[in-house]
Amino acid sequence: MKIPDLAELALRNLRESLLRNSLTTVGISVGVASLVAMLSLGIGLQQMASRRLVKSGLFDTIVVTSRRELRGMGREEERTGPAPGVSRVLDEAARTEIERMPNVAEAYPDIRFATELRFEDKPHLTMVSALPESAKSNDAFEGMQGSFFSSGTAAEAVLQKSFAEELLGKTPALGAAEPSVSDLAKPLLGKELTMRYAQRGASPVASPAAPHDLSGAAYSVVSREQKLKIVGIADLDPESMRGPTRAKVFLPLKLTESLHVMQPTDLREIARAASDQPVYSSISVRVKNPAQIQGVEDAIKKMGFTAFSILDASRGLRQFFAVLYAFLGIFGSLALMVASIGIVNTLVMAILERRREIGIMKAIGASDGDVKKLFFAEAGAMGILGGLVGVGLGWAIGEVINLGTNVYLKRQSLPPEHFWAVPWWLVGGAILFAFVVSMVSGLYPAGRAARLDPVQALRYE
Repeated sequence: MKIPDLAELALRNLRESLLRNSLTTVGISVGVASLVAMLSLGIGLQQMASRRLVKSGLFDTIVVTSRRELRGMGREEERTGPAPGVSRVLDEAARTEIERMPNVAEAYPDIRFATELRFEDKPHLTMVSALPESAKSNDAFEGMQGSFFSSGTAAEAVLQKSFAEELLGKTPALGAAEPSVSDLAKPLLGKELTMRYAQRGASPVASPAAPHDLSGAAYSVVSREQKLKIVGIADLDPESMRGPTRAKVFLPLKLTESLHVMQPTDLREIARAASDQPVYSSISVRVKNPAQIQGVEDAIKKMGFTAFSILDASRGLRQFFAVLYAFLGIFGSLALMVASIGIVNTLVMAILERRREIGIMKAIGASDGDVKKLFFAEAGAMGILGGLVGVGLGWAIGEVINLGTNVYLKRQSLPPEHFWAVPWWLVGGAILFAFVVSMVSGLYPAGRAARLDPVQALRYE
């Protein structure tokens, strides 16, 4: 039997029992819609988590530290690499070498220090951190009041909300409502802070008798002050993942480097004294594409440094979403499995109603294979049509729920989110899955129809 004849005959048979076949197709559509809706939810949640990580500035960032920081810590890196005491120093030369690596966008030092800031002649002790200009895209600064730094060398500061509350003496009591960022920004933006810090002076002096012996090296530490203009108040915490060492005041990176603030590594690293280069406790390396993180991280480890990225911490997150996909797919497929029973029922009923037709077909030369193909064509047509309608229905369900959730978030003064995603591969996969389930459901009816004795079929009334 030719394919056009087979298709025409299958569609004619489906039209003859329109109501029953339509209800069966609707059952398939509901099953596909539930499958698409559930998987779309999982995909959307994963994409939302990925967007948050990317916008946080951590997803494409590798934190590099010297192996000398591992002394006495019993870390795995200490057992697998060179001894911490003889490992390479994380100085300016190493930072430049890392920045020149392929796929690296930038490598900047992690400069942070505890210091005193005076506001209206009142001292406040806090942690200060330096940020590059690229940090402007961090989602913590999206809803900030004021502006980001005007340049990398500007004497400006961005405050975290909690420190702004401290400056104004508005730290809320337990259970009380927190002041809004706009309320904090009005009396602070444009005001001046005075930062007092310790500046490292001239290079240490070695013993004349032993020029390379720096055991008696002396550092010159000078007390300095720097005036800073408050230009922004950030609602979210840009360093929420740093734990107790996170900063509350942020300065431009180039300005902070020019201040030569005394760092803990200045006292620990004798190698710094020998080379007179800045030595960093850690540096942050941003890659051009998050997909390239693993390659860059491996290359940095080969240099003798310790490297850590959010990719290492997100392996458990990816495993969680894989399990979530499996459960959502299983529960979403249950409705489609129920719909497959409807297909079997519809086709079996069609056999009872069309026994005489099947007998005539066999009598005029149709083979068992032709009869099977006809029933498979009918099952496949219901599967494809049900899959198409189901995908559209699942997408509509997702959009309605997403819209309703965003209305709720807006009423709670929270930013909107898009956590429902229907990629093209899911559309194609759902339609294909519906087609395959329909074809499998047609196995028994098709086989039963093909086994009919034409003589008995023609006698059937």
